[in-house]
Amino acid sequence: MSGARRRLLFFAGLLVLWEVLVRLHLWPDYVIPSPLAVARSLVDGLVSGVLPRAILISLRRVALGYGVSLLIGLPLGLLLGRTRLLQDTLGTLVLGLQALPSICWLPLALLWFGLSETAIGFVVVMGAVLSITLSTADGVRNTPPLYLRAARTMGAHGWRLYAGVILPSALPAILSGMKLGWSFAWRSLMAAELIYITTGLGQVLTLGRELNDMTRVLSVMLVIIAIGLLTDYAVFRPAEQRVRQRWGLQGGS
Repeated sequence: MSGARRRLLFFAGLLVLWEVLVRLHLWPDYVIPSPLAVARSLVDGLVSGVLPRAILISLRRVALGYGVSLLIGLPLGLLLGRTRLLQDTLGTLVLGLQALPSICWLPLALLWFGLSETAIGFVVVMGAVLSITLSTADGVRNTPPLYLRAARTMGAHGWRLYAGVILPSALPAILSGMKLGWSFAWRSLMAAELIYITTGLGQVLTLGRELNDMTRVLSVMLVIIAIGLLTDYAVFRPAEQRVRQRWGLQGGS
């Protein structure tokens, strides 16, 4: 059985289980609405333009914040991975900040930048840049010494050593960090939009809560999950497959 068919059967089973639980009337409808009611709310949000507008705004924010995170995290990770002094000083700070939940940056961002797009972007960047930096640094540090000695023997130094040996060897770890960074950026954005009322998916979710409209809350949650899955399958999974093929690795059946 193919992976797509297994996933289809799994989610179909979840829908059936959901409908069964609703029909058992274990909870009131306003607590656990039926799948059909949530689907109607989702369609209404799409047709009215509320969800498409919120999706575009949230995607624009996360794309900008994630792009800045890559521009900062990748070079910084390369430096931390190859410079012992930076690893012992700045690397320790980055590792400590990684343990701080990204939403904790929101009060600081609001004090620094006020109620603005810059504040939300700052939270997104801080949610993603640390994991990208640490994964890149780990990938660089884990470059096999044999590869480095062989490259130096053949005259590779400086940027040639980075481009020809270090970056290809660290690519699996860098890609994992980029994927993890995207996940953190997306979650940080949703948390910031929930707390700071502004146009976006978080605002639509908050409005559903304030109106006690569980169908809207669940429909927006499904949209957030769908965007995360689509990004993984359309962007990161193909890149991971190419890396595995290059390294001669086979995926599980």
